[in-house]
Order: sequence, then C-alpha cells, then structure tokens
Amino acid sequence: MIQLDQSTLESLRTVPEVLLSDGVIAYPTEAVWGLGCDPWSRDAVLKLLGIKKRPVEKGVILIAASEDQIAPLLANLTEEQRTMLSGSWPGPYTWLLPDPNKWTPDWIRGQFSTVAVRVSDHPVVKALCEKAGKPLVSTSANLAGEPPLMTQKAVLEQLGDQLDLIIAGATGASIEPSEIRDLQSGQLIRAG
Repeated sequence: MIQLDQSTLESLRTVPEVLLSDGVIAYPTEAVWGLGCDPWSRDAVLKLLGIKKRPVEKGVILIAASEDQIAPLLANLTEEQRTMLSGSWPGPYTWLLPDPNKWTPDWIRGQFSTVAVRVSDHPVVKALCEKAGKPLVSTSANLAGEPPLMTQKAVLEQLGDQLDLIIAGATGASIEPSEIRDLQSGQLIRAG
C-alpha cells in the first residue's frame, strides 16, 4: 500500500485553488503518471490537450474516488451493468459508459456518445479527487503518440514548465495503463 507522505499531503492542499484557476495537475496513477484538470472547465481541458498535443475529438478519461462521484452516469444502468462495474472498481479498469443526459461536456466525450470512467484505488488519485470534490480528467502524462512518462522526474523534465501543480507520489504496481472496456457491448478496447 502506497502511503501519502508529507509533501504529497501539502501539494494536495492547493488542489482546489489550482482547479479554480483552470490549472493542469500531474500525479501518479496505478501504472503511469497522469495529467488532470477540472472536466467542466473547457479552458482547463483545452490547455491540457494542448500540452499533450491531443485532439479533442479523441475524448479523455474521468477518474473518481468513488462511484458516488459519478452517480449521474450510473443512474440509468441495469442491475447487471452496475454489478459489473462494482466488481471491478475501485481498480485499474476503465469503462466506456453511456451518457444519454450529457452529464459530461462534449470536450470530455470527444466524438463519442460514451464517456470513459475509472474509479481508482490508487491513494494519491483517490485523495486528489476527494480534495477536488468531483471526478477529474485523467490522461497519461506524455505527448500524443509518445510513451507515457513513468516517473515524477521525467514529468518534471518534459512537461514541468507547462504544469500548474505536480502531486508527489509513486505509481502503483501495474505496468500497463488501465484496461478499457465498453460497458454496453463488453468489447475490450485496450488491454491492461
């Protein structure tokens, strides 16, 4: 189990202020370093996508500390679908969920009618979402098409001057980014 050290706890205190100012945050996830921001701030998401050089049409993942943080996306699911999600969360599993009421903005979904969501069990990710009081954007810390960055040092060297906050910590035990599955079809989109 990864413990939150004092420097992590101190940097988490500034999260609300950074999010309110449309800031982009780097943080460790289950396998790689991630970039995040407030999903409901168009300016913040476009800033993050600009750092990555990633087109908005591709959409981004949302991470949450709990299923409660994404309750509007779960409201119209079947009992079987809810059971499937609860059986894999919290953990390194990302699901494409229908968003018929457009709870998430277009710049999160991209060209899709679904939204990619993960309820994480990584202590830094959980603490980050809890401090924010909502789900956050989560995308690998790297330029589009390049390998994900695996260390805080690499994030600092390659992206540090473009970021508003780096949350100290260690990545989890996974060696691959999260598995992505479509909840409606069960289709594996990306192997973990």
